[in-house]
Parts: sequence; C-alpha cells; structure tokens
Amino acid sequence: MFCKFLLFSLLSFITGANASGKETCAELLFVGDAMQHQAQLDRAKELGKGKHYDYSDCFTLIAPEVTAADYAVCNLEVPLGGGPDYTGYPCFSAPDSYAVALKDAGFDMFLTANNHCLDRRDKAAKRTIQALDSLKIDHIGTYVNAKSRNELVPFIKEIKGIKVGFLNYTYGTNGIPPQDDIEVALIDREKIAKEITDTRKAGAELIVATMHWGIEYVLLPNKNQKDLADFLVDNGVDMIIGGHPHVIQPMEVVHSEKHDKNILVVYSLGNFISNMKTADTRGGAMVRARICRDKNGTARFRDADYDLLFSAKPAGGISNFKVYPSHKENLIPEAQQQHWQLFKRGALKIFNTHNREVPQKSYPVN
Repeated sequence: MFCKFLLFSLLSFITGANASGKETCAELLFVGDAMQHQAQLDRAKELGKGKHYDYSDCFTLIAPEVTAADYAVCNLEVPLGGGPDYTGYPCFSAPDSYAVALKDAGFDMFLTANNHCLDRRDKAAKRTIQALDSLKIDHIGTYVNAKSRNELVPFIKEIKGIKVGFLNYTYGTNGIPPQDDIEVALIDREKIAKEITDTRKAGAELIVATMHWGIEYVLLPNKNQKDLADFLVDNGVDMIIGGHPHVIQPMEVVHSEKHDKNILVVYSLGNFISNMKTADTRGGAMVRARICRDKNGTARFRDADYDLLFSAKPAGGISNFKVYPSHKENLIPEAQQQHWQLFKRGALKIFNTHNREVPQKSYPVN
C-alpha cells in the first residue's frame, strides 16, 4: 500500500496534477500610465498645505477594484526624484508620497521601463529603485546596473499557487542615454527571447510581457506593435500588456497553434491618472485577466474583461485629481460629465469594433 501511495505521489508531482482535483484561479489586474503633470503636483502640494504632497483622495473609488484582485500592476511613468523640487512634463519628477498612495490603493507591482524613466537622469532612476525597495513593492524594468538585472531577472511571483513571470520593456528613453551604469530594459528581440526562455526555465508557468510601445495619441496599434506581439506570442508568453500611447488601443485573445494556448494581447491601456486634456487622453482601461490551474495541474490564461476609467480634474474645495471607474460615472462632477461622455464614446467605438473576446465587465444594477 505504501509503495502504491508513493508511486501515485511521484506521478502527481511529475505531471503537475492539482492535488485538490479542482480548478484554482487567480485574477490579475492591469491599469495604464500613472502620470504626474505639474497641475497634479501643484494640487497635491496645495492640499498638503505646502508641508507634503497629499494624494489621499485620488484613488478612493478605484481602490476596492484594485485590492479585490490577487495581483495588481500599474505603469509608474515618473521618476521619484527626491525633491525638493518636483516637475511635470517634459521632465517628470514626483514625490515618494505618490508611490505610497498607489501602493495604498492596492497596487502590488510598478513598471518602470518607460520613456520617462531617465527624465532626471541616472541619479533619479536609481533613487526610484531604492524608494520602491524601501516601500517593499515589486518593480521591474530598470535596474541599478547590468549585474543587478542579471540577478533580478527572471522575476517570478507565486499568485494563489501559480508561478507567474513578469517582464517589462520600453522602446526608448526620449533620447536620454544612461550616463552611469543604470540598466533600462529596452526592446531588444534577442534579449527578450533569452529572458523569456530564462523565465520559463526558472519555473514560471505563465509569462506576462509588459510593453512600452506604439505611437502617442494613435488609437490603433501600428505594424511594429503587431509584429512585436507576434514575436512574443511565438516565443510563448501568455499575456502582453501595452502602454505609452496615452490613449486606449484594442485588446484581443489570440490562439497560438505552436503552443496550443490562448494569449491575451492588450495594445494600450491609456492613461490611469493624468492632467492631459484631449478627449481620448482623459482616461484609460482597467483589464482583469483570470489565470487558472485546471484539475490536471496545467496553468493557463483563461479569460479577461475590461472597465473604462476616467481621470477627473479637481472640482473645487478640497478635491484632487481622481480616478472614476465607469460604474461610478454618476459621481463624476457635473462640469466634467461632457468630457467623460466624449472619452467613453470614443473608447467604446474602438473596443466594440476591434476587441476580440475581451468584453466590457458588467456590474450589478444597484
């Protein structure tokens, strides 16, 4: 009897069978670009009465959605420069309290490989890494040097028992070259292919590739994005999450015959929070992706849906810039309802026309 039990246990380990015999799932959540323009900095400083930068009201409505996920990811598109002066576009630098507010809202990981990561040069890029480490929050995309990247990649997180590898790359850094030994994960197909392979060998059951790519303010992916997405699919990733254009772009589920699995491709999530003004830049999308381990022990991407988000400007009094999920649209200040409706109309036109198998999330009617 003991021998039979030992043999069954060994076979279960080898095949990866789920010991419970039941399917187990986890939910990953992704939002777009977390910006800090000058008006945002000025308002946060005003609310902090000049003593600190106050972001306490920015994410209160979205926090329940973020914290409900098993793992939540956002693109931190500002260096944490350390002050005393902070700046918006074109060379960003934000206070640490901004990152704290995002963490308090429930975000588990910050992406730092983006075109603004070297805005305050190597010193601020390294300080950003140190600040995020001190906050004990996961982050990928920039590293203090090449040695550190080799040590920290692959990055694998166990989420409800499923080992998920995360990778982050950017097309560039606005022409600002590293002046020291800071390491930025640039889009380099040879390097990406190697890191995908290394991540898989290190035990990742699923791989999420987060890409800073595309053309700003263009609502559809270009040929370069599509070609790179095909490359990532061919190399076996399970999810592709894109940002940078500051507007939404379509999302789809594609099937890889080579790897016999479905893969989520999100070309751009748009802005999470910002002070941008044109209709298409006033918000973004929040994507929830479910990953599951079936009763046979295989972990796969299962399905995904999205919700629209609106980045509202202060409405007077003690209000701050604030993120509104679409099912809270009735709370958007009256003066900004027209901006919300314009953004929503444009985003839904793109998603309803071009999305494949990624529907808008439906919420119960109160």
